[in-house]
Amino acid sequence: MSKTVITNPIMWADVPDVDLIRVGTSYYMVSTSMHSMPGCPIMKSEDLMNWEIVSYVYDRFEDNDAHNLIDGKNIYGQGSWAASLRYHNEMFYVCFSSNDMHQFYIYRSDDIESGQWERSVINGLHHDPGLLFDEDRVFVFFGCGNIHITELTADATAIKPGGINQLLFETERHGIGLRCEGCHAYKIDGYYYLLFIEWPLAGVGNGRRRQICYRSKKLLGPYERKIILDDDMGYYNKGIAQGGIFDTPGGEWYAMLFQDHDAVGRVPYLLPLSWVDRWPVIGFDGKALEQFEVDLPYSPSEPLVISDEFDYAENKLALNWQWNHNPDNRFWSVTERPGFLRLKTGNITNSVLYARNTLTQRTEGPACVGMTLMDVSHMKPGDHAGLIALQNYFGTVGIKVAENGDRFVTMCVNRGDGSEVELERIRYDGSQIFLKIEFNFDNSIDLASFYYAEDGVNWIQIGRPLEMKYTLDHFMGYRIGLFHYATKEIGGYVDFEYFRYTRMKEKLN
Repeated sequence: MSKTVITNPIMWADVPDVDLIRVGTSYYMVSTSMHSMPGCPIMKSEDLMNWEIVSYVYDRFEDNDAHNLIDGKNIYGQGSWAASLRYHNEMFYVCFSSNDMHQFYIYRSDDIESGQWERSVINGLHHDPGLLFDEDRVFVFFGCGNIHITELTADATAIKPGGINQLLFETERHGIGLRCEGCHAYKIDGYYYLLFIEWPLAGVGNGRRRQICYRSKKLLGPYERKIILDDDMGYYNKGIAQGGIFDTPGGEWYAMLFQDHDAVGRVPYLLPLSWVDRWPVIGFDGKALEQFEVDLPYSPSEPLVISDEFDYAENKLALNWQWNHNPDNRFWSVTERPGFLRLKTGNITNSVLYARNTLTQRTEGPACVGMTLMDVSHMKPGDHAGLIALQNYFGTVGIKVAENGDRFVTMCVNRGDGSEVELERIRYDGSQIFLKIEFNFDNSIDLASFYYAEDGVNWIQIGRPLEMKYTLDHFMGYRIGLFHYATKEIGGYVDFEYFRYTRMKEKLN
């Protein structure tokens, strides 16, 4: 059988808090999606290197002002966190907590790629849950520092009356800044294994995040503790940690973890795993590996980020796209003008951070470029539309329409309070405009540059490069997005003829 070469990171893009299972010869992975909708992306691979988005768990999981970006409310950095993915008795399960809702969500489906998911909601947070099916019983482990266990009903839809519901143990405190969280729970060969991430304080060991394992022969303990990976692969002391473990049909074991890569986000790493004295040990001789082979045939997949000509037979987008918060489906279309994405304004706001129907994809390292052609002839006074490098410290390039109807191409950034400040404004008389953003993430340079053109050939840089910053209020790597919003009156629209994307193999000059 041919082998596949694994090169880490397997995706140089924001795919955080990964959890992974194998079903037959297929591997499925879920990750955090927070304020992006649809949410809880399900990725599939046959060779562990090439991953493709095949479905989402939900289109939206709540419908309120914060999830809909109404009245100045939002769920940036909230929403769906650290989902757990499991397969049991021919049923798939995904569970996660939502900090903004203070609720625990469990979804079930018998078809992970195209099925409908049945939803159950339990009040109260179950922080970073790890779901475990133990013969005919079901448990969820959760918490940060203080690790709890709660028994669920056999169908994992509710808390079991009279079942186990208690503090399981307290993790290390001395010298630890972020105590154990991000639980992944397993029962393997008679042992219960609970995997966590923790972050020692500066000066304690390497002072970086690391992977921890607790194990016990009994469900309720006592549990032993061991550090099973503490390595940054030479990248700014940013530890590779938090994720799950799994085996192949051939009996080999691997771990899927992630590493912070600053503005691009948290990127996944696949690492070999061995068993030593019945402890899982990740990497080789204590080190993460940049490259190695797996005994699986190479199986190419669709890219994570795509170009799009918006040529759809029905009003449905490719799975690579996600909206910033819940969309308002009345005000977007790819069928009203065939071959174009139309974004119409339906509410008034003063910041792109609160614009409904901003359509986004991830960005990728080491560098990438996204560009579009936009028809601006139907914008109204006060409208703003274009391309965005989206995080709290955003940057935009696009068209603004003045009260008298004059158009200006502008480059804007966050003033610091979420509102926009223009760094440059140039009068623009055309009805179409080409827009482009170049992202450079190589070695955490983290610069985005903004351009426009009348002809798509002679590009003009506008404003200044944006120093991209990964901030915890959004808790997400930079995304590239198409936006249009109104500050004066609703009813205007813009048509995006296409979105074209290129990932660079090397950094930009």
